[in-house]
Amino acid sequence: MKVAVAVHGRFHAFELARYLSAQGMLARLDTTYPAFAAPKDLPLRTLPWLELIRRAWPRLRLPGNPDLFIAQSFARSLADHLPRAGILVGWSGASLEAIAPAQAQGIKVVLERGSTHMAHQTETLRDAHARFGLDWHATDPRLIERELAEYEQADLICTGCSHARQSFIDRGIDPAKVAVNAYGVDLSHFSPGTGERRNRILFAGQVGLRKGIPWLIEAFRSLPPHWELHLAGPMEPGFDAVLRRYDLTGIILRGPLSRHALAQEYRQAAIFCLPSIEEGFGMVILQAMASGCAVIASTATGGPDAGTDGRDVLLVPPADTPALALALNRLVHEPALRQSLGEAARGRVADGFCWNDYGQRAVALYQMLTNPKPVC
Repeated sequence: MKVAVAVHGRFHAFELARYLSAQGMLARLDTTYPAFAAPKDLPLRTLPWLELIRRAWPRLRLPGNPDLFIAQSFARSLADHLPRAGILVGWSGASLEAIAPAQAQGIKVVLERGSTHMAHQTETLRDAHARFGLDWHATDPRLIERELAEYEQADLICTGCSHARQSFIDRGIDPAKVAVNAYGVDLSHFSPGTGERRNRILFAGQVGLRKGIPWLIEAFRSLPPHWELHLAGPMEPGFDAVLRRYDLTGIILRGPLSRHALAQEYRQAAIFCLPSIEEGFGMVILQAMASGCAVIASTATGGPDAGTDGRDVLLVPPADTPALALALNRLVHEPALRQSLGEAARGRVADGFCWNDYGQRAVALYQMLTNPKPVC
Protein backbone atom coordinates (compact mmCIF):
# COMPACT_ATOMS: atom_id res chain seq x y z
CA MET A 1 0.00 0.00 0.00
CA LYS A 2 1.33 3.40 -1.03
CA VAL A 3 0.16 6.56 0.74
CA ALA A 4 0.38 10.12 -0.58
CA VAL A 5 0.26 13.11 1.78
CA ALA A 6 -0.90 16.54 0.58
CA VAL A 7 -0.86 19.56 2.89
CA HIS A 8 -1.17 23.30 2.27
CA GLY A 9 1.46 24.16 4.86
CA ARG A 10 2.98 21.77 7.37
CA PHE A 11 0.79 20.88 10.38
CA HIS A 12 1.68 17.28 11.43
CA ALA A 13 1.93 16.13 7.81
CA PHE A 14 5.73 16.15 7.79
CA GLU A 15 5.89 13.75 10.74
CA LEU A 16 3.40 11.46 9.01
CA ALA A 17 5.36 11.58 5.74
CA ARG A 18 8.64 10.76 7.50
CA TYR A 19 7.11 7.73 9.16
CA LEU A 20 5.53 6.48 5.94
CA SER A 21 8.82 6.94 4.11
CA ALA A 22 10.68 4.94 6.74
CA GLN A 23 8.20 2.11 6.18
CA GLY A 24 8.58 2.30 2.40
CA MET A 25 4.96 3.41 2.07
CA LEU A 26 5.20 7.05 1.01
CA ALA A 27 4.15 7.71 -2.58
CA ARG A 28 4.72 11.47 -2.41
CA LEU A 29 4.51 14.50 -0.16
CA ASP A 30 2.82 17.56 -1.66
CA THR A 31 3.24 20.83 0.25
CA THR A 32 3.29 24.58 -0.20
CA TYR A 33 6.58 24.69 1.69
CA PRO A 34 9.70 25.12 -0.47
CA ALA A 35 11.92 22.08 -0.85
CA PHE A 36 14.62 23.45 1.46
CA ALA A 37 12.07 23.71 4.30
CA ALA A 38 10.48 20.29 3.72
CA PRO A 39 11.75 16.91 4.97
CA LYS A 40 14.84 15.77 3.12
CA ASP A 41 15.16 12.64 0.97
CA LEU A 42 11.41 12.21 0.43
CA PRO A 43 9.51 12.08 -2.88
CA LEU A 44 8.38 15.67 -2.95
CA ARG A 45 6.20 18.04 -4.94
CA THR A 46 6.12 21.66 -3.80
CA LEU A 47 4.09 24.75 -4.61
CA PRO A 48 6.17 27.40 -2.80
CA TRP A 49 4.52 30.32 -4.56
CA LEU A 50 1.37 29.61 -2.56
CA GLU A 51 3.32 29.74 0.69
CA LEU A 52 4.91 32.99 -0.45
CA ILE A 53 1.46 34.48 -1.02
CA ARG A 54 0.26 33.32 2.42
CA ARG A 55 3.20 34.91 4.23
CA ALA A 56 3.52 38.06 2.16
CA TRP A 57 -0.17 38.99 2.27
CA PRO A 58 -0.31 40.31 5.87
CA ARG A 59 3.11 41.92 5.62
CA LEU A 60 1.97 43.88 2.59
CA ARG A 61 -1.26 44.74 4.46
CA LEU A 62 -3.40 43.64 1.56
CA PRO A 63 -7.19 43.57 2.11
CA GLY A 64 -8.97 40.34 2.97
CA ASN A 65 -6.96 37.14 3.05
CA PRO A 66 -5.74 34.65 0.46
CA ASP A 67 -6.96 31.48 2.20
CA LEU A 68 -9.63 30.57 -0.35
CA PHE A 69 -7.33 31.18 -3.31
CA ILE A 70 -4.56 29.08 -1.74
CA ALA A 71 -6.94 26.23 -0.87
CA GLN A 72 -8.47 26.12 -4.34
CA SER A 73 -5.15 26.44 -6.13
CA PHE A 74 -3.52 23.70 -4.08
CA ALA A 75 -6.42 21.26 -4.51
CA ARG A 76 -6.72 21.93 -8.25
CA SER A 77 -3.00 21.38 -8.75
CA LEU A 78 -3.23 18.14 -6.78
CA ALA A 79 -6.15 17.00 -8.94
CA ASP A 80 -4.07 17.66 -12.07
CA HIS A 81 -1.06 15.76 -10.71
CA LEU A 82 -2.48 12.86 -8.73
CA PRO A 83 0.11 10.51 -7.27
CA ARG A 84 0.19 6.78 -7.86
CA ALA A 85 -1.13 5.62 -4.51
CA GLY A 86 -3.84 3.62 -2.83
CA ILE A 87 -4.47 6.29 -0.18
CA LEU A 88 -4.45 10.08 -0.45
CA VAL A 89 -4.25 11.94 2.87
CA GLY A 90 -5.33 15.53 2.36
CA TRP A 91 -5.95 18.42 4.72
CA SER A 92 -9.43 19.84 5.18
CA GLY A 93 -10.19 22.98 3.22
CA ALA A 94 -7.57 22.29 0.55
CA SER A 95 -8.58 18.90 -0.86
CA LEU A 96 -12.02 19.31 -2.43
CA GLU A 97 -11.14 19.45 -6.13
CA ALA A 98 -8.88 16.40 -5.83
CA ILE A 99 -11.29 14.06 -4.04
CA ALA A 100 -13.52 12.95 -6.93
CA PRO A 101 -10.64 12.55 -9.45
CA ALA A 102 -8.70 10.50 -6.89
CA GLN A 103 -11.66 8.26 -6.12
CA ALA A 104 -12.25 7.79 -9.86
CA GLN A 105 -8.77 6.26 -10.02
CA GLY A 106 -9.52 3.94 -7.11
CA ILE A 107 -7.66 6.04 -4.54
CA LYS A 108 -9.21 6.21 -1.06
CA VAL A 109 -9.25 9.74 0.38
CA VAL A 110 -8.53 10.40 4.05
CA LEU A 111 -9.34 13.94 5.19
CA GLU A 112 -7.28 15.31 8.07
CA ARG A 113 -9.24 17.84 10.13
CA GLY A 114 -7.13 19.62 12.73
CA SER A 115 -10.08 21.03 14.67
CA THR A 116 -13.67 20.25 15.48
CA HIS A 117 -16.40 20.18 12.81
CA MET A 118 -16.37 23.51 11.01
CA ALA A 119 -19.93 24.34 12.12
CA HIS A 120 -19.14 23.55 15.76
CA GLN A 121 -15.95 25.60 15.62
CA THR A 122 -17.76 28.54 14.05
CA GLU A 123 -20.59 28.56 16.58
CA THR A 124 -18.27 28.18 19.58
CA LEU A 125 -15.99 31.03 18.57
CA ARG A 126 -18.85 33.27 17.41
CA ASP A 127 -20.58 32.92 20.78
CA ALA A 128 -17.36 33.55 22.70
CA HIS A 129 -16.71 36.75 20.76
CA ALA A 130 -20.24 37.93 21.42
CA ARG A 131 -19.83 37.24 25.14
CA PHE A 132 -16.76 39.47 25.34
CA GLY A 133 -18.07 42.11 22.94
CA LEU A 134 -15.45 41.49 20.29
CA ASP A 135 -15.95 41.72 16.55
CA TRP A 136 -16.38 38.28 15.01
CA HIS A 137 -14.49 37.85 11.76
CA ALA A 138 -16.26 34.81 10.44
CA THR A 139 -14.58 32.30 8.16
CA ASP A 140 -15.30 32.92 4.50
CA PRO A 141 -18.61 31.09 3.78
CA ARG A 142 -17.00 29.61 0.67
CA LEU A 143 -14.32 27.97 2.80
CA ILE A 144 -17.01 26.58 5.09
CA GLU A 145 -18.89 25.19 2.09
CA ARG A 146 -15.68 23.56 0.86
CA GLU A 147 -15.11 21.81 4.16
CA LEU A 148 -18.69 20.58 4.43
CA ALA A 149 -18.43 19.15 0.91
CA GLU A 150 -15.14 17.47 1.79
CA TYR A 151 -16.70 15.87 4.87
CA GLU A 152 -19.37 14.31 2.67
CA GLN A 153 -17.06 13.12 -0.11
CA ALA A 154 -14.06 11.80 1.81
CA ASP A 155 -13.81 8.09 2.56
CA LEU A 156 -12.54 8.76 6.08
CA ILE A 157 -12.24 11.83 8.30
CA CYS A 158 -9.34 11.69 10.74
CA THR A 159 -9.46 13.89 13.86
CA GLY A 160 -6.92 14.35 16.62
CA CYS A 161 -9.12 13.77 19.67
CA SER A 162 -12.39 12.25 20.82
CA HIS A 163 -13.93 15.66 21.46
CA ALA A 164 -13.37 16.64 17.83
CA ARG A 165 -14.75 13.33 16.59
CA GLN A 166 -17.90 13.78 18.66
CA SER A 167 -18.49 17.19 17.08
CA PHE A 168 -18.77 15.45 13.70
CA ILE A 169 -21.12 12.80 15.01
CA ASP A 170 -23.27 15.51 16.60
CA ARG A 171 -23.57 17.10 13.15
CA GLY A 172 -24.86 13.91 11.56
CA ILE A 173 -21.67 12.38 10.17
CA ASP A 174 -21.66 8.58 10.30
CA PRO A 175 -19.54 7.55 13.33
CA ALA A 176 -17.92 4.82 11.23
CA LYS A 177 -16.57 7.53 8.94
CA VAL A 178 -14.78 9.52 11.65
CA ALA A 179 -11.62 8.22 13.33
CA VAL A 180 -9.36 9.51 16.09
CA ASN A 181 -5.59 9.42 15.90
CA ALA A 182 -3.98 11.40 18.71
CA TYR A 183 -0.88 13.29 17.66
CA GLY A 184 2.68 12.70 18.80
CA VAL A 185 5.63 14.43 20.42
CA ASP A 186 9.39 14.41 19.91
CA LEU A 187 10.63 12.84 23.16
CA SER A 188 14.24 13.68 22.33
CA HIS A 189 13.45 17.39 22.29
CA PHE A 190 10.87 17.67 25.07
CA SER A 191 12.23 16.17 28.28
CA PRO A 192 12.05 16.98 32.01
CA GLY A 193 15.57 18.25 32.53
CA THR A 194 17.27 18.39 35.93
CA GLY A 195 16.71 21.98 37.11
CA GLU A 196 14.36 23.10 39.87
CA ARG A 197 10.87 24.07 38.78
CA ARG A 198 9.60 27.55 39.58
CA ASN A 199 6.29 28.72 41.00
CA ARG A 200 5.15 29.26 37.47
CA ILE A 201 2.09 28.28 35.44
CA LEU A 202 2.80 28.11 31.71
CA PHE A 203 0.42 28.44 28.81
CA ALA A 204 1.59 27.98 25.19
CA GLY A 205 -0.48 28.82 22.13
CA GLN A 206 -2.31 31.76 20.64
CA VAL A 207 -3.26 34.09 23.48
CA GLY A 208 -6.98 34.63 22.93
CA LEU A 209 -10.53 33.45 23.38
CA ARG A 210 -10.22 30.12 21.56
CA LYS A 211 -7.53 28.97 23.97
CA GLY A 212 -9.56 30.00 27.03
CA ILE A 213 -7.29 32.79 28.27
CA PRO A 214 -10.02 34.94 29.97
CA TRP A 215 -11.04 31.99 32.14
CA LEU A 216 -7.40 31.19 32.91
CA ILE A 217 -6.73 34.78 34.03
CA GLU A 218 -9.83 34.78 36.24
CA ALA A 219 -8.84 31.46 37.82
CA PHE A 220 -5.24 32.63 38.32
CA ARG A 221 -6.43 35.48 40.50
CA SER A 222 -7.40 32.93 43.18
CA LEU A 223 -3.78 31.79 43.63
CA PRO A 224 -1.18 32.99 46.17
CA PRO A 225 0.72 36.12 45.03
CA HIS A 226 4.11 34.39 44.73
CA TRP A 227 2.90 32.40 41.70
CA GLU A 228 3.27 33.65 38.13
CA LEU A 229 1.34 32.96 34.95
CA HIS A 230 3.40 33.01 31.76
CA LEU A 231 1.50 33.27 28.47
CA ALA A 232 3.74 32.17 25.60
CA GLY A 233 2.58 32.69 22.04
CA PRO A 234 1.26 35.30 19.60
CA MET A 235 -1.77 37.32 20.57
CA GLU A 236 -5.10 36.79 18.84
CA PRO A 237 -5.99 39.93 16.82
CA GLY A 238 -8.07 42.31 18.94
CA PHE A 239 -7.56 40.36 22.17
CA ASP A 240 -5.53 43.15 23.76
CA ALA A 241 -8.88 44.91 24.35
CA VAL A 242 -9.95 41.98 26.54
CA LEU A 243 -6.66 41.90 28.44
CA ARG A 244 -7.07 45.54 29.43
CA ARG A 245 -10.15 44.56 31.47
CA TYR A 246 -8.11 42.40 33.86
CA ASP A 247 -5.59 42.90 36.62
CA LEU A 248 -2.46 41.45 35.03
CA THR A 249 -0.32 41.45 38.16
CA GLY A 250 1.83 38.34 38.11
CA ILE A 251 0.97 37.65 34.45
CA ILE A 252 3.81 37.82 31.95
CA LEU A 253 3.17 38.00 28.21
CA ARG A 254 6.12 36.19 26.64
CA GLY A 255 5.16 36.49 22.98
CA PRO A 256 6.10 33.80 20.43
CA LEU A 257 8.93 31.50 21.50
CA SER A 258 11.23 29.33 19.43
CA ARG A 259 10.90 25.57 19.71
CA HIS A 260 14.11 25.46 21.75
CA ALA A 261 13.01 28.26 24.08
CA LEU A 262 9.61 26.64 24.59
CA ALA A 263 11.26 23.36 25.59
CA GLN A 264 13.24 25.27 28.21
CA GLU A 265 10.07 26.90 29.53
CA TYR A 266 8.37 23.53 30.01
CA ARG A 267 11.33 22.37 32.13
CA GLN A 268 11.07 25.41 34.40
CA ALA A 269 7.29 25.54 34.87
CA ALA A 270 5.63 23.64 37.71
CA ILE A 271 2.24 23.59 35.99
CA PHE A 272 1.09 23.73 32.38
CA CYS A 273 -2.46 24.72 31.50
CA LEU A 274 -4.41 24.57 28.23
CA PRO A 275 -8.03 25.60 28.96
CA SER A 276 -9.21 25.83 25.33
CA ILE A 277 -12.89 26.18 24.50
CA GLU A 278 -12.32 24.72 21.00
CA GLU A 279 -9.44 22.56 19.89
CA GLY A 280 -8.36 19.80 17.55
CA PHE A 281 -5.93 18.31 20.06
CA GLY A 282 -3.42 20.80 21.41
CA MET A 283 0.00 19.23 20.84
CA VAL A 284 1.40 21.47 23.57
CA ILE A 285 -0.31 19.09 26.02
CA LEU A 286 1.95 16.25 24.93
CA GLN A 287 5.00 18.51 24.89
CA ALA A 288 4.33 19.60 28.48
CA MET A 289 3.65 16.03 29.61
CA ALA A 290 6.86 14.84 27.96
CA SER A 291 8.67 17.60 29.86
CA GLY A 292 7.34 16.34 33.19
CA CYS A 293 4.93 19.21 33.88
CA ALA A 294 1.78 18.73 35.89
CA VAL A 295 -0.84 19.40 33.22
CA ILE A 296 -4.34 20.87 33.42
CA ALA A 297 -6.39 20.72 30.21
CA SER A 298 -9.99 21.32 29.31
CA THR A 299 -12.14 18.48 28.05
CA ALA A 300 -12.45 20.39 24.76
CA THR A 301 -8.85 19.40 23.95
CA GLY A 302 -6.97 16.16 23.50
CA GLY A 303 -6.42 16.03 27.26
CA PRO A 304 -8.89 13.16 27.80
CA ASP A 305 -7.13 11.17 25.06
CA ALA A 306 -3.66 11.94 26.42
CA GLY A 307 -4.26 10.79 30.00
CA THR A 308 -6.58 9.78 32.80
CA ASP A 309 -8.01 12.51 35.01
CA GLY A 310 -6.23 12.56 38.36
CA ARG A 311 -3.50 10.14 37.29
CA ASP A 312 -1.71 11.69 34.30
CA VAL A 313 -3.53 15.03 33.92
CA LEU A 314 -6.24 17.12 35.57
CA LEU A 315 -9.26 17.73 33.34
CA VAL A 316 -11.76 20.59 33.62
CA PRO A 317 -14.80 21.62 31.56
CA PRO A 318 -14.16 24.46 29.07
CA ALA A 319 -15.16 28.02 30.06
CA ASP A 320 -15.57 27.01 33.72
CA THR A 321 -13.62 29.42 35.94
CA PRO A 322 -14.50 27.77 39.30
CA ALA A 323 -13.43 24.32 38.06
CA LEU A 324 -10.21 25.70 36.63
CA ALA A 325 -9.46 27.65 39.83
CA LEU A 326 -10.02 24.50 41.89
CA ALA A 327 -7.62 22.48 39.72
CA LEU A 328 -4.96 25.19 39.83
CA ASN A 329 -5.26 25.52 43.61
CA ARG A 330 -4.96 21.75 44.04
CA LEU A 331 -1.66 21.71 42.21
CA VAL A 332 -0.36 24.91 43.81
CA HIS A 333 -1.05 23.68 47.33
CA GLU A 334 -0.17 19.99 46.81
CA PRO A 335 3.44 19.68 45.58
CA ALA A 336 3.31 15.89 45.94
CA LEU A 337 0.40 15.80 43.49
CA ARG A 338 2.32 18.02 41.08
CA GLN A 339 5.26 15.66 41.21
CA SER A 340 3.21 12.49 40.79
CA LEU A 341 1.25 13.92 37.86
CA GLY A 342 4.42 15.10 36.14
CA GLU A 343 6.13 11.73 36.53
CA ALA A 344 3.06 9.83 35.36
CA ALA A 345 2.63 12.20 32.41
CA ARG A 346 6.15 11.58 31.15
CA GLY A 347 5.62 7.83 31.34
CA ARG A 348 2.25 8.08 29.64
CA VAL A 349 3.51 9.92 26.54
CA ALA A 350 6.58 7.69 26.31
CA ASP A 351 4.25 4.72 26.02
CA GLY A 352 2.06 5.57 23.05
CA PHE A 353 2.51 9.20 22.01
CA CYS A 354 5.77 9.51 20.12
CA TRP A 355 5.49 10.22 16.39
CA ASN A 356 6.17 6.58 15.52
CA ASP A 357 3.12 5.61 17.60
CA TYR A 358 1.07 8.15 15.66
CA GLY A 359 2.36 6.74 12.38
CA GLN A 360 1.56 3.17 13.37
CA ARG A 361 -2.01 4.14 14.25
CA ALA A 362 -2.36 5.99 10.96
CA VAL A 363 -1.20 2.98 8.95
CA ALA A 364 -3.64 0.73 10.82
CA LEU A 365 -6.48 3.08 9.85
CA TYR A 366 -5.38 3.09 6.20
CA GLN A 367 -5.20 -0.69 6.13
CA MET A 368 -8.73 -0.97 7.51
CA LEU A 369 -9.91 1.47 4.86
CA THR A 370 -8.36 -0.46 1.98
CA ASN A 371 -9.12 -3.92 3.40
CA PRO A 372 -12.35 -3.61 5.38
CA LYS A 373 -13.45 -6.63 7.38
CA PRO A 374 -16.53 -8.35 5.91
CA VAL A 375 -19.77 -7.89 7.80
CA CYS A 376 -20.93 -11.23 9.21
